[in-house]
Amino acid sequence: MVNSRQSEIFQEVKNIFSAHLENHQLRKTPERFSILEEIYSRNDHFDAEELFEDLKKKQLNVSRATVYNTLELLHGCDLIKKHQFGKNLAQYEKSYGHKQHDHIICVDCKKVVEFCDPRIQQIQSMMGELLNFKITHHSLNLYGICGTCQIQRDKRV
Repeated sequence: MVNSRQSEIFQEVKNIFSAHLENHQLRKTPERFSILEEIYSRNDHFDAEELFEDLKKKQLNVSRATVYNTLELLHGCDLIKKHQFGKNLAQYEKSYGHKQHDHIICVDCKKVVEFCDPRIQQIQSMMGELLNFKITHHSLNLYGICGTCQIQRDKRV
């Protein structure tokens, strides 16, 4: 954790996760909290294997099964979001204290870029009122070819 706000957020997510584990009568293991800390120290989207490899590089003794199971637990208590950006590979990102945003995904290199546009919130509010829905959340993913991949494609032509 780098600054005091990040430390504060980590303490809050740790408390939420701890309460979730207690409520479901699950063990509070150091491995689960190491995974949580690793996720909340990142600022990117990641898949389970990337997370597992990063934990191994840091010489944390965490099994692959523990990583997958902990991701499901964290998703279950809304501390991470799970995305399916095409293919069958799930990607995750931290969600607590993270502002609402949408994604643009490159179909070639799979790069994910976050963006936030207040007009989307306006559309969401307007459509909720118009169609008598209480909108609880949304997901917008745009797919295309990033500038770097477009240059690579142009070189091949």
